[in-house]
Amino acid sequence: MDVALLRTFVMVHRAGSFTRAAALLGLSQPAVTSQIRTLERQLGRPLFLRRARGVTPTSVGDELAHRAAPHLDALAEIAEGALTVEAPLRTLHLAGPPEFMADRVLPALAGLRDPSGPSVRLRAAFGSAEEVLEGLAAGHHDLAVTTRRPRGTLLSSGTLCDEEHLLVAAPHWAARFPPGAVRRGGAQALDKVPVVDVHETLPFTRRYWATVFEAPPPEHAAVVAPDLRAVLACVVAGAGMAVLPRYLCEETLLRRELVTLLEPPLPPLRTYFLAVRTGTQSLPHLAAAHEWLMRAAVAWG
Repeated sequence: MDVALLRTFVMVHRAGSFTRAAALLGLSQPAVTSQIRTLERQLGRPLFLRRARGVTPTSVGDELAHRAAPHLDALAEIAEGALTVEAPLRTLHLAGPPEFMADRVLPALAGLRDPSGPSVRLRAAFGSAEEVLEGLAAGHHDLAVTTRRPRGTLLSSGTLCDEEHLLVAAPHWAARFPPGAVRRGGAQALDKVPVVDVHETLPFTRRYWATVFEAPPPEHAAVVAPDLRAVLACVVAGAGMAVLPRYLCEETLLRRELVTLLEPPLPPLRTYFLAVRTGTQSLPHLAAAHEWLMRAAVAWG
């Protein structure tokens, strides 16, 4: 059986689409379709059921993928190892949310340039969870940090860390409330405080209000800034209150430029996942970055 046909088959199985597999393999969609049909003729059994959007593997297809994929991944690892010997400096393309990448991920990966470790050149891209996962699936990135766990078999992921969300404001806003007023009054006690968030839909505020207050969020934001660092700057300047990750506002809290308006027993958490395309985890430069980030994340919790 032709290894090239098996490689195409496994990619289609993981991608769930001839079109997406073709992009990842650098082939045309008709070429991928032709290779799958050839393999199906050789086996005498259908491997995929064609749907309106993508394909679904048959039981035979699932069994073949289960048996063939580990061996193809091992061959890819051998080939990558030979390539690494010839070209020791590899480029790692990674993507994630801008604030977390700037404050956590990129500083942590700076150690990969250490002469005693693998030499990796970093190329970073920023985007939403949907954007970075789409880019990873399309082959534009090697590694993605995302707040959404990917579905399907094309991408694999593991939990990187959790971040705690805090409701914060400048001290003069907090001074307007008697001690315990927010805890007793809940969301209604905060009705007169302007909101700062990253989008008109108030994603951070909405989640905090639903989790902590079990109430709908305010109707609109006084300031919308599409970067959490800009939200932080606006809140420090006195624009109102915001829900921010602890890692981002911890220094301003220590300097008393901001204060928390409430300390709930169970603060909301957001989970970050580290995602790769299935079958690429063992590539040396990617494996090194993955391990480096997992070690660094132990101290981020």
